[in-house]
Amino acid sequence: MLNMEKTKIAVLVSGGGTNLQALIDARGKVLQSGEIVLVVSTRSDAYALQRAAAAGIPAVTVERKGKTQQEFERGLTEALSAAGAEMLVLAGFMSILSADFTSRWPERIINIHPSLIPSFCGKGFYGLHVHEAALAYGVKVTGATVHYVNEVPDGGKIILQKAVEVLPDDTPETLQRRVMEQAEWVLLPRAAEMTARALAEKRN
Repeated sequence: MLNMEKTKIAVLVSGGGTNLQALIDARGKVLQSGEIVLVVSTRSDAYALQRAAAAGIPAVTVERKGKTQQEFERGLTEALSAAGAEMLVLAGFMSILSADFTSRWPERIINIHPSLIPSFCGKGFYGLHVHEAALAYGVKVTGATVHYVNEVPDGGKIILQKAVEVLPDDTPETLQRRVMEQAEWVLLPRAAEMTARALAEKRN
């Protein structure tokens, strides 16, 4: 691994960037086979952009609002190509990617989802909605899943999962925080490293 060229990673975000921060903090530790070369945000006011700037990572905004899927993905592809990105990490990325786009990145796009897939996933299940559904259903265990991205929302092959206990007095907000701390921020750097290492080994 010493002489192996690192896999170039682009992280796609839409909001605060807590999962991006987990990846930034993992550089040189858990994340050794990949290098974050670009952060792409769908919103120019996303706090994740400030996290990227503080870490010295180039960042661009590719607005989703007011664009067709084709226009949005064309802009995304241009930004990714310019950075030489070889794999993508969706970290709080709130846009669905088309089958046309995902098919060009087979097993090169990973996503973190705040539940144990196949529970509470698919269209409409994002952010606090996931944790509200888990509490409404009464599950005693939830967690997070990192999976490859394909044309089906949350439908790609699972890479890693981690369970998190649901406590009797949980609110969607407290549950969300615990799932982040105990599962998401642990799993995402590990899955990014596994994918980056596999791509680096294939390339070398």
